[in-house]
Amino acid sequence: MKIKIRNVILGTAVMLALPQAMARDLVKVDGSSTVFPATEAVAEEFQQAEKGKTMVTVGISGTGGGFKKFCRGETDISNASRPIKDSEKKLCAENNIEYIELPGMLDALSIVINPKNDWVDYLTVDELKKMYEPDAQGKITNWNQIRSTFPDRPLKLFGAGTDSGTYDYFVEAVVGGKSTRGDYTATEDDNVMVQGVASDVNAVAFFGLAYYEENHDKLKAVPISWKGEKAVSPSSENARNASYQPLSRPLFIYVNKKSTEKAHVNRFVEFYMNKEHASKLIAEVGYVPLPEKAYDMALEKYKNKVTGSVFHGSEVGVGIEELLKRTPVH
Repeated sequence: MKIKIRNVILGTAVMLALPQAMARDLVKVDGSSTVFPATEAVAEEFQQAEKGKTMVTVGISGTGGGFKKFCRGETDISNASRPIKDSEKKLCAENNIEYIELPGMLDALSIVINPKNDWVDYLTVDELKKMYEPDAQGKITNWNQIRSTFPDRPLKLFGAGTDSGTYDYFVEAVVGGKSTRGDYTATEDDNVMVQGVASDVNAVAFFGLAYYEENHDKLKAVPISWKGEKAVSPSSENARNASYQPLSRPLFIYVNKKSTEKAHVNRFVEFYMNKEHASKLIAEVGYVPLPEKAYDMALEKYKNKVTGSVFHGSEVGVGIEELLKRTPVH
């Protein structure tokens, strides 16, 4: 049974308002709204296993907002839907924060439309770029500008805010350059996009697979064609077999090395990276578990306290086991 994605704004506020007296063994997590459902699911299961001994709070500041807190030493773990940026590495270094980078799952970044949209049966990556690239601002405003066979209807665009790792990955994989157009409805709350697309037949949005699967009765996922190949739909299987390109991606947690000195943080991270727990819980919220070998590699990396990142920006089409074999750079 799928775990229901909560109203994250209210849920997070309530969790953070708990008395400090209850937070003796507290794991503080913040960051990506995309990774939130998976971390929340793991946290709930972990807290049950701990029988109330440890509490895990999961905030939702977006990947960029989460890294700001993490690199100031305010959290133990940062959820991230993209790798850490050079500017964030610098902030961490300035505050003497060493971190362990752990991939936790795979995602198929989903392009969604309203179910009553009867003209889109697939989109190409070039068409997505035409919608969202900076040069489209104020100019590309109709569906028939995307493809001549599309109707003369207004194009209503939704998407992730600039603090979101999903935004950064979308820019890297689809748009190129460093930004998108600025005149679309941007938000860090994926539920706002769900409601926006569900209520407007002319709308389109992009966000993580879990939010699409949780709302598949309100939305329609668009198959994507890349480099002239057959269009492929977002799904767990297509993320795992790497056929859904270029929008399949790894999702991460980053752990403050100093926090690993706390036994309860260690227990939580090892619980998160345990292949039996991860495979079950991550699949339940609509994401794609890593191959079992990858979880073993990530857990070994964590136990050996290997710090630093193996990335220089987001990378498209790189296998997860290949990434885990790389030597991190600080």
